[in-house]
Formats: sequence, structure tokens, C-alpha cells
Amino acid sequence: MNPVFIPGPTNIPDAIRKACDIATLDHRSPAFARMFRPAVDGVRRVLNMSGGEVIILPSTGTGGWEAAISNTLSAGDTVLAARFGMFSHRWIDLCQRHGLNVQIIETPWGEGAPLEAIAAALRADKAGKIKAVLATHNETATGVKSDIAGIRRAMAGHGALLFVDGVSSIGSMPFDMSGWGVDIAVAGSQKGFMLPAGLAILGVSDKALAAMDSATLPRTFFDFRDMLKSYAAGGYPYTPAVGLISGLAASIQMLEDEGLEAVYARHARLATGVRHAVAAWGMRPFAARPELYSDTVTAVQVPAGCNGTDLVKLAADKYGVAFGVGLGEVAGTVFRIGHLGMLTDVMMLAGLATAEMCMADLGWPVRLGSGVAAAQEFYRGSVALRAAA
Repeated sequence: MNPVFIPGPTNIPDAIRKACDIATLDHRSPAFARMFRPAVDGVRRVLNMSGGEVIILPSTGTGGWEAAISNTLSAGDTVLAARFGMFSHRWIDLCQRHGLNVQIIETPWGEGAPLEAIAAALRADKAGKIKAVLATHNETATGVKSDIAGIRRAMAGHGALLFVDGVSSIGSMPFDMSGWGVDIAVAGSQKGFMLPAGLAILGVSDKALAAMDSATLPRTFFDFRDMLKSYAAGGYPYTPAVGLISGLAASIQMLEDEGLEAVYARHARLATGVRHAVAAWGMRPFAARPELYSDTVTAVQVPAGCNGTDLVKLAADKYGVAFGVGLGEVAGTVFRIGHLGMLTDVMMLAGLATAEMCMADLGWPVRLGSGVAAAQEFYRGSVALRAAA
């Protein structure tokens, strides 16, 4: 089986797969509580939380978005969001379906969250109608990361909550929930945590928890109050995904054994090697500027007359390798290379070689080996020799 090079779900390490494969366990027993607490405490460390609560829901990142708004807001409330990619768009759509008034800052795809426009919108909100600012930390569709600390600075003097979609960044890129002043951070099990899909993982600040008292949007399955009441007794208000929680504890142990700073450095190195390959192909990332480049996914802008979706389909059909198609406004104009989770330099080179073979098969103007050689040169110079066993 070949590794996948999509921005999630990611490759699952054998140790984590085995940790998920457990016998039936009574989720109301002390044995479950002993399993659950290390997972919760580990998420707190990964998010760098100094207060608040961790909520782990049997869901996905989209469920995490819904839980964030339904526990803290009321119908008719105003939220502020920039739309600059498919996932920021989907969060906006979810809010509108819940009867929220979304003040949208339309932003070109390829850009990140527009700090000056956010600051201007908040300054203009003299009555304090904006209750929350929504930010996508890592826009998976375009390979763009946004400055979350900068957004919090732009919010200075305003009382709005800050909600961050970190689904494709948390566990792979630095994330400082307390330092950045994030009120709700949303992650999913299937990306940096290297698990199957099935868990929405949220960090919730004390300020966001207090907002539950006045929020009136309906919630049942996602009700934080029910969750926290059950947590106090070591369990859930309903049946949890026990195997995934066991796997989450193992995932965090694996991340911490490598060292979170080393994990982040590995992702940055993998991403830089990919970008060296892209440049050697005569192409460029779709992200508008280098400071916006994501460390977990690169959206490669394909040459005129080429279709990125063709490459993705050919890679799957002929070589059994998965890349990501372009989504929304960039469909066909990009293909996406995921470089997060359980990946190494050597695995990444295999993905780049496959992409080159597909380009050659499709008649694209690329010389076989050019991108691989560029990535090899970078990786050779950036990896320290391993100590002898």
C-alpha cells in the first residue's frame, strides 16, 4: 500500500492503528476514565492551553465548527469572517444555516486572513454587535496559513470571541491557544493526530465557556454542558468512540516522544522540500507570498492548458497514489500535495517522483527527475546524521 499525499486523512502509523484496535470496553467504567484522561490532558498540551476545557466529540472538524457556534451564540448574532478558500466558505455557510448574521470580508483566494480589514470592521462596530471572529488557520484548499496572533492583535479593545479552525494545522504546525488568545480551537482526529476520521477535538477557553450561559442556539448532541457534567464523572453523556480515544492517547504519546518542536520542524522541512520541487518544475504554490505558505499542504498552480484534476486521477488510476484535487474556485487550476502526519523525507520523495511521472504521462512541460533532484538536494542538507543504533 502506497502512502497518501492528501491533506487528510493522513497515513496512520501501525502503533496508532493497534492502539485503536481494542476489545469492547464499558465507557462508564473506571477503565475508560483511565484511558480518557491522558487523551484530554495531552490535547491540552498540544494546544498550549493554560485554562478552559478540552472537549472531544465523536464527529469531524465540521461538527467541531457547529459545536463552537451552537454553544456560544444565539440566532441573529453577528459574526465576522473572511472568505478566502473552500473551508472558510463552508464555515460561513454553516453559520448562515444556523440563523447567524455573517459579516463577510471577501478576500482573494491565495491570500490569508486580512488583518487590516478585520481590524477596520471591528473598529467600526461601535455597538459591539460582532460576537465572534472566525479564522481558518490553515486553508487546505489553497495551501495558505493565516496569522492568528495577528488577528487577536487586530481585535484589541473589542470583546468578540475568537474561533479558529485548526483542523489541518494542529499537531503539525505551531499552535499557541493561550498565547494567541484563542477562545475555541477546532481540530480533527484525521490530520496531525494521524487517526481515522471520527473525533472533533476542541479547546474551549473560560470566556467561551461563560458564553454558554446566554447562548440560545439549539444543541443536544454537541452540548458542552452535558459533556462537562459527564466528564466530571469520567465519562460521556452518550456512547463515545472508545477505540479512537485510545488511539488519540497513543498519538499524543508519539508526538511528544518525537518532541512537538521536532514535529513542527519536520513538517517545515518536508514542506520546503516540496516547494523546491515545485520551483524546479517551473511552477509555483498558489499561496500569494512565501510568508503564507502552509507547512501541511501545497496547492501547486499548474501550467496554462493543463488540468490539475487530470494529474490526480491519473496518479490514483495508474500508480495507486493519492493527491488532492483543487476545490471550489481553484478546481482544475491546482493539484494539492499533502505533507503532514506520518511522513518522512524519503516518503515525500516517492510522492514527488509519482507526480513527475504523471506530468510526463500527460505531456506537461516538465523534465523527469527535476523536482525530485531539487528536493533531494534540500533534504540532504537539512537532515542531521542519525546516531548509530
